[in-house]
Amino acid sequence: MVTDPPTPQSTGVLVVDDSPDSLQVLQRFLEAKGYSVRTAANGALAIEAAESAPPDLILLDIGMPDMNGYEVCGKLKANERLREIPVIFISGHGDVIDKVKAFDTGGVDYVTKPFEFGEVLSRIETHLKIRRLQLELETHNRNLENLVAEQVKEISDSQLATIFALAKLAESRDEDTGAHLERVQKVCRLLATRLAEQLKFQSHIGSAYLRNIYHASPLHDIGKVGIRDAILLKPGRLTPEEFDLMKFHTTLGAGTLAAVRQTYPKNSLIGMGMAIARSHHERWDGGGYPDGFEGEDIPLSARIMAVADVYDALRSKRCYKPPFGHEKSLTIILEGRGTVFDPNVVDAFDELAPTCSSIWDTTD
Repeated sequence: MVTDPPTPQSTGVLVVDDSPDSLQVLQRFLEAKGYSVRTAANGALAIEAAESAPPDLILLDIGMPDMNGYEVCGKLKANERLREIPVIFISGHGDVIDKVKAFDTGGVDYVTKPFEFGEVLSRIETHLKIRRLQLELETHNRNLENLVAEQVKEISDSQLATIFALAKLAESRDEDTGAHLERVQKVCRLLATRLAEQLKFQSHIGSAYLRNIYHASPLHDIGKVGIRDAILLKPGRLTPEEFDLMKFHTTLGAGTLAAVRQTYPKNSLIGMGMAIARSHHERWDGGGYPDGFEGEDIPLSARIMAVADVYDALRSKRCYKPPFGHEKSLTIILEGRGTVFDPNVVDAFDELAPTCSSIWDTTD
């Protein structure tokens, strides 16, 4: 889009020169053309004036005492608020070396004294127009970025909603689970946030990790959709054969998500969902399933999920057990420290136990 030159009345020009005559002549000329003009008789005053009210353009003399024009321009370009202001040098030095140095320090143009007023006006209008176009382009790019971000977020939100709906569908086969998925989401993120405060986890747990564990945790039991009701809903203890079949939900869930990952190989949320689904029944001492992983060989997300899942299962009514209170459930978790559960995760849970209990009570 082509725009007209900026309206002079709305444009501020800062004229910097140690010669009172030059300042007066340029000020009268530019004000007669409708520009708002401020003047500064030295470099320090110029920087102060620019910082207090950034102008749209600066006309800058070079040969000034204490701080020459090159130094002034360098300080302006080092200031994030001022660096984009166009600087036109006006100087009695017409050597090529002087002009090159002016451009190297950040100037956009160079006018040699004595100058023609028409030339100065033309240079000002040209560079103000360029600056206006740059600002319009920046605004356009920001608007485009915001539009893309909104569209990506809409797609992402719809995908997360679909994932949660599928997990909820698998959970719905067990009538006693209630708000289980919502609770483990909150507890997993809470525990991961606390672990992120420890030096050993800071490089591993960032904002993306916290976001992923919140959205991936509902996928932990998605494989139960393939387990027969006779086993899944059995009110008594499972036989060894039935328990082997129940264990299959971990590999079935991970395998299902692995198929999704083939289409979206860079999706870290799906990758974490696979790790949680497969390994949340592993034990710290290596006695879990399906792989018998031990210690830190178990994915951290699954170690966090294990504590959140067991606590919620203990607090909940199941077809094979009554609900336990918070204190008894906490005691069982603490007893599993270093055998069933990662000690770091258990310690974090112990510190956050009142909050975890509140999450359970408010989403029951």
